[in-house]
Amino acid sequence: KVGWYNAVLQPAFHLPYPDDTLAFVILSTPSMFDKALKPFVKKERSKIIRDPVDQCISYHLSRVKEKFPDQRVDVMFDYEILPSRKPKFLAQTAAHVAGAAYYYQRKDVKHDPWGKKKIYGVCIHPKYGGWFAIRGLLLFPDIQVLFLEQPAPVDCVSTEEKRVELLEQFNFHWQDGRYRDIIEVKERYSEEQRVYFATPPAERFRLLGLTQ
Repeated sequence: KVGWYNAVLQPAFHLPYPDDTLAFVILSTPSMFDKALKPFVKKERSKIIRDPVDQCISYHLSRVKEKFPDQRVDVMFDYEILPSRKPKFLAQTAAHVAGAAYYYQRKDVKHDPWGKKKIYGVCIHPKYGGWFAIRGLLLFPDIQVLFLEQPAPVDCVSTEEKRVELLEQFNFHWQDGRYRDIIEVKERYSEEQRVYFATPPAERFRLLGLTQ
């Protein structure tokens, strides 16, 4: 429910829908690269002009919208920002309140070792660890779900020691990706996918056989 999200945020970040409005958080799993991105690039190569991943997600979510011709479906993407430069929605908060992934933040550590340093939080999925991404929101403004029960996200990094390690790795060593394996995971990005996301965006077209 939109209300679960709005309840934990300041009014400036609220989504402009009634509290009982139905929403879905869209995640991409490690297999997205082979099952969605590569076939999309092969099929739509002449139309790809910006970011292949963003356009792939947009393409698939537009197809979801087509499945509901009699419903209003609003889509928000993780990369969209408002004129105020604020993001349209806070992806990690949305994933947490939906029960999709646990958003570990500084406040989840009792004995804080970081002093005045800025520490960013990170979502961990119980199956994929950090090997996933939050891509968007699907909102159904005409569907009100009064009796939907809120599921709690799985607290899979449950010890103080592991939480400190997770936030340390994410904030100070994120390039090596070790934070993604803070728990035992069922599936990781393929080597090809890791190389793709480790490559600067402007050079990724070449990896997919596209000219920019």
